[in-house]
Amino acid sequence: MKRSRRHQKGHVFRKGSSWYLRYYDYAVQPNQQTVLQKKCVKLAPYGGEFRSKKAVRTLADEFLKPFNDGTFTPKSAMTMRDFVEDVYLPHVDRQMKPSTANGYKKMWSRYFKERAGISLRDFRTVDCERFLTEIAFKYDLRIRTLSHVKHLLSGIFRYAIRTGYLNGMNPVRDACLPKGKPSADTYAYSCEEVTEMIDILPEPARTLVAIAAFTGLRAGELRGLELADYDSSVLHVRRSAWRKHIDIPKGKRGKGAVPVIPRLRQILDAYIAAVKPTKYLFQNQKGTPADLGYIVLEVIIPILMENKMKWRGWHAFRRGLATNLHQIGVADIVIQAILRHSDVAVTRESYILRDGVDMRSLAAMEAFQKQMDNQRTTAANETESLVVIQ
Repeated sequence: MKRSRRHQKGHVFRKGSSWYLRYYDYAVQPNQQTVLQKKCVKLAPYGGEFRSKKAVRTLADEFLKPFNDGTFTPKSAMTMRDFVEDVYLPHVDRQMKPSTANGYKKMWSRYFKERAGISLRDFRTVDCERFLTEIAFKYDLRIRTLSHVKHLLSGIFRYAIRTGYLNGMNPVRDACLPKGKPSADTYAYSCEEVTEMIDILPEPARTLVAIAAFTGLRAGELRGLELADYDSSVLHVRRSAWRKHIDIPKGKRGKGAVPVIPRLRQILDAYIAAVKPTKYLFQNQKGTPADLGYIVLEVIIPILMENKMKWRGWHAFRRGLATNLHQIGVADIVIQAILRHSDVAVTRESYILRDGVDMRSLAAMEAFQKQMDNQRTTAANETESLVVIQ
């Protein structure tokens, strides 16, 4: 038995019109213990080039190669479902933010769980593409969501390789995304829309919208704001609140100070004087962060609908701030600092919407026109001088 675990040749035999291989393989028990079990696999039909056991031996050696060269480990026999639920998701709970872990669990449960009976080592790139194609067809997903689904799947196998459950290449790496619906257009609130909302909304929705629009804070960061984070000139972003969890803000540059413009200072000062919050700027009767979802559904959306306006989500204020600053000529690197992105490319690609012509583009084209006019004037003067000389 010990010899078969290090190197096995298996037993090739013919039965009826086919050749078979009997060999030992690992099986993972419910208690995560691995045991060797005798298994049998069909190698080839009898006949043609496979009339002798010697000819079939090549197929057997090729089949057993991953067992003998260490590619297949005992743990790799674990099903994908067992690995994710017993190993990967507990790792996610320990290492990632609660909101991120919750999103991964929902995605796993909805898209993969029923398809995950395959063992880790048997999952190939072709299986990944089949998974993604089936998911795209069944749920009619947008290409952006499909990309997130593939990212989760790739992360599962990266972790399996890092922790020794699997050897070899990540089978998800070379898989191509199937065709999905185009990503939905994102939205950025204009200065006019923000002004109108601030004029018609009651507190605390009014101040929440003002902070979101004038600082670009995320919803969780709005909930996590404490009274001590405001000193009249800046808002210090120190934490983020998701459900009952309080954590640090998202990203490497998540923590930071955001300038408070005079208009926002006026709104904030009036709000604090009227409401007198004790800890969190926006808190419920229990003194914990307010439920923004409730405020949106019960206050903001009904009032916006009455005024023929649409609610586009808290992130539309963040995109709106980036887009509005860009249009008045603020450098992208400065916008990145205000939004606290780790990379300016994220600011440019996902937050600055360029549907219209911004002021910098207009100024550049006007300078180009001026240069063209100057060249034409110079050429005309030169022609006139030439005529006079002749």
